[in-house]
Amino acid sequence: MSVIALLSVAPVIEESMASDVADAVEALDEFPVSYETNPMGTVIEADDTETLFTAAQAAHDAVDADRVSTVLKIDDKRARDTTAQEKVNAVEETLGRPARGDSLSSIEESKTKTVKNDE
Repeated sequence: MSVIALLSVAPVIEESMASDVADAVEALDEFPVSYETNPMGTVIEADDTETLFTAAQAAHDAVDADRVSTVLKIDDKRARDTTAQEKVNAVEETLGRPARGDSLSSIEESKTKTVKNDE
């Protein structure tokens, strides 16, 4: 697969968007794409831009709301095929470690210790 994108589809509402986002993600199952959803959006891989755009439109259309916000960021690498995982692997190889951090966990842990010490 040579086209990778970050898709974010959400209704513009005050309450939880989980069911609407789930509808958008479920719409992707009708297309020959692979995807992984994370807290900020869904990474999609497709063989070509036509498939990618059609899948993204289906995800957008799947959200039944008065107002829908959709952001699509595309990496269309034309010289050679690559995958999202290969891109992550390249960063991790350069870092010499996984491209993840536990800094949020450390912050929460230090807050918990501070609260316990204050008691």
